[in-house]
Amino acid sequence: MQHFTAHLHDEEGTAALGAALSRALVPGLAIHLHGDLGAGKTALTRALLHAAGHVGTVKSPTYTLSEPYSIELDGRAVGVIHFDLYRMGSPEEFLDAGFREDFNGDNICIVEWPEKADGVLPPPDLNVFLTVAGHGRDVELQASTALGNSCLQRLKFAPNM
Repeated sequence: MQHFTAHLHDEEGTAALGAALSRALVPGLAIHLHGDLGAGKTALTRALLHAAGHVGTVKSPTYTLSEPYSIELDGRAVGVIHFDLYRMGSPEEFLDAGFREDFNGDNICIVEWPEKADGVLPPPDLNVFLTVAGHGRDVELQASTALGNSCLQRLKFAPNM
């Protein structure tokens, strides 16, 4: 499986990676975002959604647990659901909320704090690991399925130098 690593020197680098990822999206993709508080998970998601054509506000779904968006890919409306599971008390809350139904092959699901739903969260196609490094971030993208692999093959991103 493919993987990609880079150092993002600043917030603009994170935004550029989000924009590059937006051009590699396909329906059904599940992306798990890993990193400490402040590592840039929401910033990356915000940049991805804006680059994909979402015009409105992109807020962290810390209290609502999920926020749905609609974008257009190849002339087709596609749902993007941004999950933030940080405040979940147990994996069963994920099931009780009916979130598994959103992972249906049509939506793109982006999940912050996936470890909060260990054992019940559908597996990712792509894992994104963000780590604060000085004033920037180190990022690693790991494909774990053929769909994730094809996403990384389409990714065109040169980190800021």
